[in-house]
Amino acid sequence: MTDSFSGPLFVVGMWRSGTSLLYTLLNQHPQIALMYEADLPLLRPLFSRQGSKVDWLARWEYWNSALSRHHIQTSRIPAVVPDLASGATAVWKEYAGSAVMGEKSPDYFDCLPTLAREFPGSRFIVIWRDVADICRSMVHARAGASFFSKPGLMHRAVIGSHKMKLGCSTLLQRKIPLHQIQYEEMIQDPVRVMTEICNFLELPFDPRMASLQGADRSSIYQGSHHDQVKGEKILGVREKKEVLSPRWKRKIQRYTSYWQEQYAGTWPRYPQPQAATSDHPSSAERFCDEMLYRGLRRVDRFTAWVYCYAPFHVLQKYRDFKSRRYRNPEAPHQPALAPESRVETLR
Repeated sequence: MTDSFSGPLFVVGMWRSGTSLLYTLLNQHPQIALMYEADLPLLRPLFSRQGSKVDWLARWEYWNSALSRHHIQTSRIPAVVPDLASGATAVWKEYAGSAVMGEKSPDYFDCLPTLAREFPGSRFIVIWRDVADICRSMVHARAGASFFSKPGLMHRAVIGSHKMKLGCSTLLQRKIPLHQIQYEEMIQDPVRVMTEICNFLELPFDPRMASLQGADRSSIYQGSHHDQVKGEKILGVREKKEVLSPRWKRKIQRYTSYWQEQYAGTWPRYPQPQAATSDHPSSAERFCDEMLYRGLRRVDRFTAWVYCYAPFHVLQKYRDFKSRRYRNPEAPHQPALAPESRVETLR
């Protein structure tokens, strides 16, 4: 690895696009040590021009248990840091040591240029998946994590996929190191895909990166929606009963067709471009969907702001209320502070 890459490695993709599998395979390499959805950049209000809040570590832990999940000794982390980048980097370095530091998170899908600006010298790996299959996987995941029952989540995923595409284009224009892969190709030929990633990172390929055997999954949240990544084999796509409503199937097809025409068939790569069709979202539909998306993301940012400033006893009551509201009665019970119960967060 060259000294020019002094910043973190960000692994980003939409929810249910294979980011957890990619994270696990990457961390099989002895020179890579990424954190799993630490998500401190989501809590930007904890940092100001005067530096961090004095309880930034405690509030970060309360947000998603990132520190305890990764066995970070907070006594080794400065109690007060000058800015977000300093705080996140201190924790990444504590976890990674001399290995490649950083994290994977699907929550960064629409803020890639912001991360590149806040963390100079950073690199990005973005994973893509067929948008319809992402939404199908989100529906299936509801049984294992109440987060996926969050209102508007599927809308965020569809419109957010294009936001991530725009973010990638910005990174490329700014010559920020970016490597893009496809989930469908990663599960079909993991050796090739992981070898290409190693070339991008300027690291020798390690054969363990093409297998889940012996992988450390201790920092990954509990829940049946992670059963496959916690197994010992990389499983291919399996045919399942259709779970998308006709309305959502038509909407996704309209947007996919529109994007493939807009990008001359180069994106999205999956599903394979179909014959030209005039069934595209109207300008009115695109406008309304954009406004709804912005509103949902404002709600997400407000939720993060609440976690940064509200008293802890208020946060506990809020979290309990949300857990009761969205918990699937058929899913295993989660303790109040478990990350999988935090349906109100930005994940």
